[in-house]
Amino acid sequence: MKPRPIAHIKSPQELRRRLRTLGYDIPVDEEVLSAAAGSPLAQPLTFAGLTAGNRWCIHPMEGWDALPDGSPSTLTLRRWENFGRSGAKLIWGGEAAAVREDGRANPHQTLAVPANRAGLARLLDTLRQAHQERFGNCDDLVIGLQLTHSGRFARPQGPPAPRIACHHPLLDRRFGIDPEDDAVVWSDAELQELTQQFVAAAALAHEVGFHFVDIKACHGYLLHEFLGAWNRPGPYGGDLEGRSRLLCQIISGVRAACPGLAVCVRLSAFDTVPYEPHDGQGRPMRHDHLLPYRYAFGVDPQDPCRFALDEPILLLRRLATLGVAAVNISAGSPYYCPHVQRPAWFPPSDGYPPPEDPLVGVARQIEVARRLKQAVPALVYVGTGYSYLQDYLPHVAQAVVRAGWIDAVGLGRMALAYPELPAHVLQRGELDRKRLCRTFSDCTTAPRNGLPSGCFPLDPYYKALPEAGLLRAIKSRKSEAS
Repeated sequence: MKPRPIAHIKSPQELRRRLRTLGYDIPVDEEVLSAAAGSPLAQPLTFAGLTAGNRWCIHPMEGWDALPDGSPSTLTLRRWENFGRSGAKLIWGGEAAAVREDGRANPHQTLAVPANRAGLARLLDTLRQAHQERFGNCDDLVIGLQLTHSGRFARPQGPPAPRIACHHPLLDRRFGIDPEDDAVVWSDAELQELTQQFVAAAALAHEVGFHFVDIKACHGYLLHEFLGAWNRPGPYGGDLEGRSRLLCQIISGVRAACPGLAVCVRLSAFDTVPYEPHDGQGRPMRHDHLLPYRYAFGVDPQDPCRFALDEPILLLRRLATLGVAAVNISAGSPYYCPHVQRPAWFPPSDGYPPPEDPLVGVARQIEVARRLKQAVPALVYVGTGYSYLQDYLPHVAQAVVRAGWIDAVGLGRMALAYPELPAHVLQRGELDRKRLCRTFSDCTTAPRNGLPSGCFPLDPYYKALPEAGLLRAIKSRKSEAS
């Protein structure tokens, strides 16, 4: 079916009809309720002895704006201040913080290392102070720190410096990795050291005062890539037990070292074949010669453009037995299938026009999270992929929480444009349409070109930065070239 911009949809009823036409029966409430009117989104959420005061969550995100030593810049602190002012009571990881220098996705990524203890404390204090000033107290505010290694997408000094779980015939070609270069593949001994660095980073977060850590296993980064490392020999590859060994070792290590710290996981619960631009469109890379497909997690090996949830369900059951308190369900990767991971009408500079109606991408993530929650109800679930709903985001968020499909609804880069959306919805039962993210993808195009990530179209602060002019020039050159 031909994609149709969501801006053309004029009512909740029309959105519901459009979703059904696309094959998805997603609930959409007619009216958005304030907290005073009994909004389901205003209900508290309890996990691991922590209570978040409502069902809104802010996802972790990199700003590409930390200082070279990994400590926060003015831009980083401003973003965390906005998180505090947002009204969301669950801050899921706040920032993707690398546990070691070579794990940074860019030279300006935050570091979760002892030398940056003061920087992490400053982030936490900034967020809490902003929340205190806006809402009066922080008693029901739950804040985590996301811990990561960027793996295949590591660029700590700028040029690519990948460290991979194993070679991948499509991703190696897509991102220029020599398939004969085994020096970029982690050894088993190196993974033991990495496990201890994750544990040390978690202990640091605990000392600073974070309520939980998120062990990042999503979006093509290292721990997600290991979940698809079918062809890696030895204890960290092969069957699901082997492919999840690194993630589970890290979780067990953190739980043992920091018994008072909650552990959560952001998970790409399904993936797809990498996509690439072709004749102005996005299409899956040729993979018929690779069937059955043993290069991804959560896909049908006979048709890897379709998801399969048998292994994700088994993994979630395992995570629950290890004491993981909550999971944040995402999908795919912004590097090789952005339409799956972050549905949008306007692609980033290195992306491609959406090969499907972006509403399909939204509904797919909502449906998958619902199925996983039904299959493994012992965990608390946060949902992802709602930003493209724009005006109707609160209608759907309220409906899926009311229906028990998800426990909390997360906002990612939409929060860069309009951080106060959760507060406005709960206080007024409405939002400010002029501030809504319209998925222009500038927040991704900018860092792809070495600039900080922010909402250049809608945030007056970013509009006034010199980088805004640089970004316009970059987009203009790309438009002329295409």
